[in-house]
Amino acid sequence: MLQQQEMANRGPSYGLSREVQEKIEQKYDLELENKLVDWIIIQSGEKIEHPPPGRQNFQKWLMDGTLLCKLINSLHSKGKEPIPKISESKMAFKQMEQISQFLKAAEIYGVRTTDIFQTVDLWEGKDMAAVQRTLMSLGSLAVTKDDGCYRGDPSWFHRKAQQNRRGFSEEQLRRGQNVIGLQMGSNKGASQSGMTGYGMPRQIM
Repeated sequence: MLQQQEMANRGPSYGLSREVQEKIEQKYDLELENKLVDWIIIQSGEKIEHPPPGRQNFQKWLMDGTLLCKLINSLHSKGKEPIPKISESKMAFKQMEQISQFLKAAEIYGVRTTDIFQTVDLWEGKDMAAVQRTLMSLGSLAVTKDDGCYRGDPSWFHRKAQQNRRGFSEEQLRRGQNVIGLQMGSNKGASQSGMTGYGMPRQIM
């Protein structure tokens, strides 16, 4: 009885997960998919056919991790490829391992952790929009690095803004603290005596 009550309290989990999945799928961009496929083919230098359009076809095309590994390797100069051995195995654990290798190499390359998809997002097709986001970030980095490894049209990706960090000396920081201290100190002489604030009860003598 208690178990049934607990299940009732949880609500329709299937309905909720279905709603979430639909929202995720709405974020998927078919135009972006076409651009990413073109880039992956050109960048990896592989003589492969363009997959039929659609989220599921894009997932099947990438899910063994082979193309992703070739893609990240092609963004490095010869002899410095991060994934030296690429397998075309049909075994699930091997395919997931290769996706993980790609993700690790992409993060080392400079893709932010927040832009990295999870292995299941691709292998199980849980969030192909996240896969697109990772590839977009990778392409933008490759264009920004401009190290001669990028292949394709540079206008396909936005150049990432270069960080412009300002360095402050200890003297400048001290001056800043003094200014803040003076501003705070300017109210030191103020007193609330004799002032009646809003909502304060009047004293009846």
